[in-house]
Amino acid sequence: MNQKFQGKVAIVTGASKGIGAAVAKSLAAGGAALVINYASSQTDAEAVVAMIKDAGGRAIAVKGDVSIKREAQAIVDTAVSKFGRLDILVNNAGIYSFSALEGVTEEHFHKIFNINVLGLLFMTQAAVGKMHEGGSIINIGASITTMMPPGSSVYSASKSAVETITGVLAKELGSKKIRVNAVNPGPTETEGSSQMGGGTGSSLVAQTPLGRLGKPEDMAKAVSFLASEDAGWITGEILVASGGLR
Repeated sequence: MNQKFQGKVAIVTGASKGIGAAVAKSLAAGGAALVINYASSQTDAEAVVAMIKDAGGRAIAVKGDVSIKREAQAIVDTAVSKFGRLDILVNNAGIYSFSALEGVTEEHFHKIFNINVLGLLFMTQAAVGKMHEGGSIINIGASITTMMPPGSSVYSASKSAVETITGVLAKELGSKKIRVNAVNPGPTETEGSSQMGGGTGSSLVAQTPLGRLGKPEDMAKAVSFLASEDAGWITGEILVASGGLR
């Protein structure tokens, strides 16, 4: 087994299912100790922890709303208290919700931006205080920023912000030898993909050069690469994992 993350500690936010769960399992398979963050799905989070432990890994589930600063800090503090250090942060927690222009409300806007953008900033802020040289932060964006489908104005804007923040923080944190990159998944087969309505069906498959939707494991491999020393000279980059769909 390739233990490229042996001795390292990782936090994956929103890791109770979907892409986050796949990322956590991939990092654990590489030897990392995992903090599985969740906001409400404790049963699912504990199931991910159990799978990692059954495979011989180390993991704990930690509840926390990343958009609340003190809870973001508590997630990081728990990771360091339990495992002694922090090397990798994957900002995966996010809300996926579409609304046509006439349906956009203050609640809709702030709910998405609070988790997708503010939560990412709070988690990174907390993590940077505990990371040493060689730390890696991977933000989960979305390839929707180049597709721009109708009804996605707020969600797409939040993920465009993720791209910009990734570039800015790569420059801010470079002096600390902390790398910051992003993975932008294309349409992916997850528990939440049904929220896209007809968008995840045959029409998207037909537009994808590789002829299928993505799987959480596809995104996990991309994240694991960016978190590893193989990507040690890469920072401020957006890796689009969409099977060629643009």
